Amino acid sequence: MKKLNLRLVVLLALFVGALTGQSPTGSQSFAAGQSKPSLADRIAHVESGLLPAITIKDQASSMTLADRMKHYKVPGVSIAVINDGKIEWAKGYGVTEVGGSTPVTTETMFQAASISKPVAAMGMLALVEKGQLSLDEDVNVKLKSWKVPDNDLTKEQKVTLRRLASHSAGLTVHGFRGYAEGEDVPTTVQILDGQKPANSAPVRVDLLPGSRWRYSGGGITVMQLLMTETAGKPFPVLMRQLVLDKIGMKNSTYEQPLPADKIANAAFGHRSSGEILKGKRHTYPEMAAAGLWTTPTDLAKFAIEIQQSKAGKSNKVLSQAMTVQMLTKQSGDYGLGIGVGGDGSSANFSHGGSNEGFKCNLFAYSETGQGAVVMTNGDMGGQLASEIFRSIAREYGWPDFKPTERVIAKVNSEIYKAYAGEYDINGKVIVSTEGGKLFFQPPGGGKDELFPTSETEFFPTTQNIRIVFKKDGQGTITGLAAHFGDGRVLEGKKIN
Repeated sequence: MKKLNLRLVVLLALFVGALTGQSPTGSQSFAAGQSKPSLADRIAHVESGLLPAITIKDQASSMTLADRMKHYKVPGVSIAVINDGKIEWAKGYGVTEVGGSTPVTTETMFQAASISKPVAAMGMLALVEKGQLSLDEDVNVKLKSWKVPDNDLTKEQKVTLRRLASHSAGLTVHGFRGYAEGEDVPTTVQILDGQKPANSAPVRVDLLPGSRWRYSGGGITVMQLLMTETAGKPFPVLMRQLVLDKIGMKNSTYEQPLPADKIANAAFGHRSSGEILKGKRHTYPEMAAAGLWTTPTDLAKFAIEIQQSKAGKSNKVLSQAMTVQMLTKQSGDYGLGIGVGGDGSSANFSHGGSNEGFKCNLFAYSETGQGAVVMTNGDMGGQLASEIFRSIAREYGWPDFKPTERVIAKVNSEIYKAYAGEYDINGKVIVSTEGGKLFFQPPGGGKDELFPTSETEFFPTTQNIRIVFKKDGQGTITGLAAHFGDGRVLEGKKIN
């Protein structure tokens, strides 16, 4: 998994705003005499109704899935939509590898990346309910081959499973980049100690356990070791017995690397350029944190089980009480292994995933039996998934995902020529003009049009960001600042 703040990805890149028009049951309401659209119509509406993060007042904004896949250079997408407590439809689009002819189907497996974490957390909670583990016991009590190194912080507060699962144990290592084909793969203990061939730092406590939320894939890897050593089984076998088989996730596995008999059914990862990831896909021995191979249909089954278990209607893995705990905020906006938000009929749970060459998202409502899963095999798939979720939300009347509307200012396009050039902002950013329009291309990203709110301030429609150009005393453009919706600001000089 790339070193991204996952919660920001989920909250800012995917789950933007709130849609109006939700009925009390969570389904889209229809005017008197208006017939409910057929399933085929609903699917067609979603496919043709993708929405950007920002819409422009009085301008049409809907886009087609096929066009946006081309724009983001994502060759394959798979979608599953949950409505009224069941999978209403699932469908694959595109191909498993660029230039290939193998279509993405509902059984094509993608890397779930960090969505591996909530599924693993469900397995951990199952062991807690079996009495084999305790949520609030010092993990060092049962760890055998490796212990969390003690220091002054752990003397005051202990690392526990509750804190590991809620990213509040004070442990380091945000995420993992995996291991390309031909690279040696480390053991779990080597990963935790940062010993070769591990390509990540040692997992250590450097914040007081329980003091605050900080995302840690390293902490989830500690959880993985504790689960396997307690149960005495390899993690893929343990998770199949605890969760996957019980929910019916037949096209899912934590096996890393993927066995030969499953390779033919797996998508290839792709870079933001559209090129196939070297070695096709990375191996993630950090299985609980990033190693699940699965489909949107199987993840939808997982989400439905959480919904049904919380309601006391289906407790195939966890009791109703434990599922309620899983969905209760423990630290920040995190429950046990999963993000939680909203309240009442808008209460929801979610998780995003970002592995090399794969991006995906899961979002579901706790009370209304609605939700969706989108999985992609491209590095730009996160932005594409955001647009798909906005389309699904509008079609099904969800109370989330409404784009932000902005107004374009009238400016003389001749001023755009002064802005064109290269800027140094964490890599080379290219600003260009074409046909009286201004475009912005970040490092490794696609080219997006910029729209003016003034002569010096602009915005793209693909994400919640403002671009402000800077001038010196003579009016020469010297740089720009990118203002993100989460409050971050990145500045850079014009270099050409």
